Amino acid sequence: MASEDFEAAEIRKFIELVQTGAAQEQFAAPITDMDSMDDLWRRPEPQLLPVPATVQGFRLRIDLQRAKPPVWRRIEVPGDITLPRLHEVIQASMGWTDSHLHRFRTGNGRNAPEFLTQFDLDDGDEGMLEIDVRLDRILSATGDRLWYDYDFGDNWEHVLRVEKVLDTPPPAAVCIAGKLACPPEDCGGIWGYDELADWVRGDYAEALRPEVFDSTADGRDWLPDGWHPDAFDIDETNQLIAMVTAEPVAVVEELASLLELSRNRGTRGLRDALAHPSAHGPTEISADAAVELTEPFRVLLDVIGGGAPLTGAGYLKPADVEQIAQRTGIADWWIGKANREDLTWPIADLRASARALGLVSVRKGRIAPTRLITDHTGDAQAILRHIINRLPLGRDPADRHAGWAALAVAGSETPVQLWDENISSLMYELGWRSGGNPYGGPPADSPTLDVLRLLAGAARKGPRAHGVNHSVAALARAVIQT
Repeated sequence: MASEDFEAAEIRKFIELVQTGAAQEQFAAPITDMDSMDDLWRRPEPQLLPVPATVQGFRLRIDLQRAKPPVWRRIEVPGDITLPRLHEVIQASMGWTDSHLHRFRTGNGRNAPEFLTQFDLDDGDEGMLEIDVRLDRILSATGDRLWYDYDFGDNWEHVLRVEKVLDTPPPAAVCIAGKLACPPEDCGGIWGYDELADWVRGDYAEALRPEVFDSTADGRDWLPDGWHPDAFDIDETNQLIAMVTAEPVAVVEELASLLELSRNRGTRGLRDALAHPSAHGPTEISADAAVELTEPFRVLLDVIGGGAPLTGAGYLKPADVEQIAQRTGIADWWIGKANREDLTWPIADLRASARALGLVSVRKGRIAPTRLITDHTGDAQAILRHIINRLPLGRDPADRHAGWAALAVAGSETPVQLWDENISSLMYELGWRSGGNPYGGPPADSPTLDVLRLLAGAARKGPRAHGVNHSVAALARAVIQT
């Protein structure tokens, strides 16, 4: 049971030392046992209850502390829910966006026991990791409480109180009641929220406009779309809970290890992509779709035939470049003659991707189909199966991670024009950074992404490629799923 008694006990211990004179003697004498002094003020670890023989459920009330009028939610959860999953439920229930760090603690005192995230451990903190801690090892009876802090800048503090122990646990977390909207992210804490709420309730009156905004238009642009402090939609809240608690699709071992890394870092972008309903979609690709997807590669294979000589500098011959550009559609949008590989990067990218995929090889000044593909140069489905078996490309960790991120993004049916942004975000969550910028995600580029772009029609559409390519999504799912 969560308690605050530990702090009072430590204070009483110190007072007794002072009253008996032991403290004076201790401090007057040379301090030789620093460990005992550290023990006096060291934050104790949470005390866990035994694992219950039977899983029950909890009806919890979540209150945002210091909010007036109260901002609260009532949820029901199974007792064996882990703290990371409970964190997701709280985020969805309240309406937060999981954009900051969080922490659970078992008391409300200055030195209350707390659970750490992997981020905390990586940052040098020591203590009990939250990952596998079940809620029913912290709470057990009506009235028990657990504290949840979010965004250590704005300092949003929540208290979870058990209203009822349920004999039968709910099959999944659910919100059954609530009132008022949670504050907008990064609004400056409870004082900033109060100012915003008064302003919006006052119909954006100029006299109530928070000073942080230069104008009413500036403030309204900053606010989340449709935000009103008195709004709460329980159906929308439960849709969010269902979405954030959905299980990711079963994936191959290497991608599963990245999913675990993401989880340990306290991030959920990769998990969200793999848990998206589209990530559970079909992996079959029709014969007609295979023909469309593999067109640029088949054109390249057809042009080089059984083998073609390269220039002295190692490039495709101008006549071959021109023919490939015409037949793939590159010539329709490329600015230039499209007859030199070194000056026509889409052709260079196509050849590089084909070589990385093992479709072509270069030897003694000639480019030719590889042995594996020689008998299948005109078989679109055979070429597609070969491509699926080779993805993701690359050997170094950056290329592998970026490749898996690209496949996860494409497999969740993200529009092509959003691929780069989403891949970069996933790479950031996995720990990659852009140059010397600790807050910038790296570029999305990878050999795997180059292939996916070609499959999605980049050769024919160029920079105009957009929307969801369902066949590419199916191919990506075929790669990532077990």
